[in-house]
Amino acid sequence: LEPIWNRNYVRSVQITMAERFGLEGRGAFYEQAGAIRDVVQNHLLQVLANVTMEPPVGSEDVEAVRDEKVKVLKAIPPLVPADVIRGQFRGYLKEPGVSTASTVETYAALRLEIRSWRWQGVPFFIRAGKLLPVNRVEVVVTLRRPPPIFSGLLPQTVAAVPGANYIRFRLGPDLTIALGAMVKRPGEEFAGDRVELLASHQPEPDEPDAYEQLLGDALRGEPFRFAREDYVEEAWRIVDPVLKAETALFPYDPGSWGPREADALVAPERWNDPAPVPGPPETP
Repeated sequence: LEPIWNRNYVRSVQITMAERFGLEGRGAFYEQAGAIRDVVQNHLLQVLANVTMEPPVGSEDVEAVRDEKVKVLKAIPPLVPADVIRGQFRGYLKEPGVSTASTVETYAALRLEIRSWRWQGVPFFIRAGKLLPVNRVEVVVTLRRPPPIFSGLLPQTVAAVPGANYIRFRLGPDLTIALGAMVKRPGEEFAGDRVELLASHQPEPDEPDAYEQLLGDALRGEPFRFAREDYVEEAWRIVDPVLKAETALFPYDPGSWGPREADALVAPERWNDPAPVPGPPETP
């Protein structure tokens, strides 16, 4: 992917962390955190850095990898209120431990930019929320649309999502890498269909989960999966201005994809909503 992993070929990047569950008795904690502090500042900025970092000098040097992640964050300007949509699911104020006048967000959508030679001009969108339709962590990298060769072969509007070719990384609950493209429909008709070629890994029953891996690394003194102090400081520099600012809070229904106001953040495109995984129903 290296030859196309830049502003010349990538049109936009979306990172989604959707949770079907709510507070699960953590109302008092969540009142002190909110979605931005809980998962955006740490987990999702880490995902962003992993996707966009430059190749490290010295593949076996852990600090070289961490250096490149810090460089990504240094290239991101601080967020401003216009780049953030906050939401709160209906019923949050009735949760145990939650103030009846709470303005804490359970959903956040953000627009960022990376002012680097590789990524200048590419919009990055992050969203996270509770009581959304599915449990998913996904990254969708949408590529620039090629010119249509035959009339009607490719969609003429970006309203069809993802209309262009794209690369999708699903990070949870299963691990999937998918390539989406438009191909000619079989037959004489010059019409296009979307297809997706994917490679998926289903965790084995005895495979360690994320927390087990972190604890194992901590016991072995391996710092690779942990954030360095300068990285943490840069992450807070990015989100701190909007945490201190007064921004609107929009309600949304449990089971929806968040407040409709978030749609304007990605216009004229649309959010790439993760699809359910085939198989048994998920446990909320």
